[in-house]
Amino acid sequence: MTAASSWKPRLVALDVDGTLLDPATQAIAAPVRDIVARVAGQTQVVIATGRSMLGALPVLDELGMASGDALCSNGAVRVDVASGEAVSVETFDPQPVHERLSLLLPGALFAAEQVGRGSLVTEPFAEGELHGPQWRSGIPELVAGPVPRFIANWAGHSPAEVWGNLEGVELPGCIHTIDHYEPWVTVVPDGVTKAASLEKLRVELGVGAEDTLAVGDGDNDIRMLNWARHGVAMGQAPATVRLSSDEVTGAVAEDGLVTALERWFPLG
Repeated sequence: MTAASSWKPRLVALDVDGTLLDPATQAIAAPVRDIVARVAGQTQVVIATGRSMLGALPVLDELGMASGDALCSNGAVRVDVASGEAVSVETFDPQPVHERLSLLLPGALFAAEQVGRGSLVTEPFAEGELHGPQWRSGIPELVAGPVPRFIANWAGHSPAEVWGNLEGVELPGCIHTIDHYEPWVTVVPDGVTKAASLEKLRVELGVGAEDTLAVGDGDNDIRMLNWARHGVAMGQAPATVRLSSDEVTGAVAEDGLVTALERWFPLG
């Protein structure tokens, strides 16, 4: 739904990679930090990311956020920003998911998130690809217990190849999304999305459904953009994401988030 000119959101949900942070530079531009601080001073800002808690905490620190909630692992892990601790975690059995993905993406690397600690991995991921410590493990250990997030990295292949192999595929008891920068598949429990977790938080905060704004750029943001009264896609987002939004702003390299937010949160 398109936002009226007099409208101002009371809850602003922001993706991290490709929205706040430029994947090409692995940095958050100063104008982006400034606009987020300005918005957070006037309304509720919720960081909603596919990153693990360990990957999200440094971003929250850099943004100067000291209170509220952050939704990590595509909504499977909710973090209290003030304490930096997980306050709720939703999990699933990764064993049947691994069986299916190992056939569809032969040779893929796998990672099972251990909340607040790191990841169990079949082989070490490249530096910067996972946040926190990695512990190499055999498949039995990797899939032995429930996890909030399970990653398949089809190293050496393109995101388009991943899309091709997983087109129409449903994984048992799970929801999966595919990255458009890297050949990654992120798997979380069935029913868990950024949108579903944001809806729970919205109700708790007493914010009207008509007072929500979301900005994102990835496959895992589509439901979030549809959930919000006004959804904004970043300029570099794939067509599927842009078509799911009410508006397309500039690319992350152009500080498109600033353009998207400053009309409702101007200086002065």
